[in-house]
Amino acid sequence: MDSLAWLYARQGVAVLGLERIRVLLERLGNPQEAYPMALVGGTNGKGTTARALAAVLQETGLKVGLYTSPHLVEFRERVAIQGKP
Repeated sequence: MDSLAWLYARQGVAVLGLERIRVLLERLGNPQEAYPMALVGGTNGKGTTARALAAVLQETGLKVGLYTSPHLVEFRERVAIQGKP
């Protein structure tokens, strides 16, 4: 089974909470702390705000990765690096 088929098959299957990812990141030495990041939260406009922020940061010469969720059409649009899915 390819990875996209596996992801689509798992839709609706969720284990809520952050404990599992917290333990994993600790075991890996918390690699996420080595990278500056911005988290966009709130009720409305998160995707638009995140994409605008990514574009501005990219224009300053930074290498920018963007993760948004949920996707609109397919899983691949959730992750972009330098504006490319």
